[in-house]
Amino acid sequence: MTVTFSKKVTVTFFVTFLLFVLLAGVPLFSQSVMSLDEAVSALGGSGKVELRWDPFLASGTLVAGEREAAFISGRAGESGMVLLDHREVLNLPLPYLEKGILRFPELFVNQLGRSFGLYTDEYGDNSDKFRIAAIIIDPGHGGKDPGASATHTVDGKTIDSVEKEIVLRASLMLYASLVAAYPDKKIIITREEDTYLTLDERVDIANTVNLNKNEAAIFVSVHANSALTNTARGFEVWYLSPSFRREVIDRTLYPDSEDILPILNSMLEEELTTESILLADAILKRLEEAVGKQTLSRGLKAEEWFVVKNARMPSVLVELGFVSNETEALMMNDEAHLKKASDALYKGISDFVTFFERSGGFTIPQ
Repeated sequence: MTVTFSKKVTVTFFVTFLLFVLLAGVPLFSQSVMSLDEAVSALGGSGKVELRWDPFLASGTLVAGEREAAFISGRAGESGMVLLDHREVLNLPLPYLEKGILRFPELFVNQLGRSFGLYTDEYGDNSDKFRIAAIIIDPGHGGKDPGASATHTVDGKTIDSVEKEIVLRASLMLYASLVAAYPDKKIIITREEDTYLTLDERVDIANTVNLNKNEAAIFVSVHANSALTNTARGFEVWYLSPSFRREVIDRTLYPDSEDILPILNSMLEEELTTESILLADAILKRLEEAVGKQTLSRGLKAEEWFVVKNARMPSVLVELGFVSNETEALMMNDEAHLKKASDALYKGISDFVTFFERSGGFTIPQ
């Protein structure tokens, strides 16, 4: 048996607390209770089950292999919400503290045992693991929409820099790297040539990817920047502003949960925001490593870009540099520089995928 302590207040536990308040039930008249050792034994035995306990919030997570159940302790006999595997909300008798010792209602332990077993039976030994199943790469603009453009004259030679062309070349390099690295995943690029897609069409491609219950997708939109001044330079990665409110939950998955749908939606919003920031940060760090000495890192930024706010998954928008800046325009027209940048995007995405899958995932499946 392993007990770990943390004072980190996560978004999941914060929302879990709100759900606990709303869903707290009527105390049960009589309950058999178990000690921590007895609960661990019933759920799989010492070495197979871990309790992660946060004394600051009086909350915990029971982890058994790929299964986990998050709860906030209540009073003896009190029922409340238990979040199972980030995918299901159960209303169960809650564990509670008695003279500083955590007690587990037998019904709580038995239900978790059955639920853990149910998921194993339904999905098999390995298919129940959370994974990134699809990566969508979106080269911005295209066709009749050139995006940003600029013309520079260097040593008597005129050089045109057009965003739609630059980002397509970089995105095709990125696409090839992802296809080679992840033959088990769906690698999708919204356009492979100079074609025009509306913003709605790009988002629809992402949102209609077929995913299983335990699978998630990520969306990366690739762009080049421009400014009124030719001194502006650098790369940056954008994610959706956390203050932007939207509906991202599939209501058909919760037909009997109308009362708590707003809270479940808020949970998913917070999860997607957190993951988008992690994805953006991973990409930014790799860009800094790859091309940070040649140009400037402008950091992480938040904005309500159409494709980012309407893709129901972790989503980011990358600006590779400024076509309005002569130095950067020349770099972005150089295949070797574009390869460095695309490799950085690949490594950042790979870093996020590895973290997501090794941690067991934390996006609520849709």
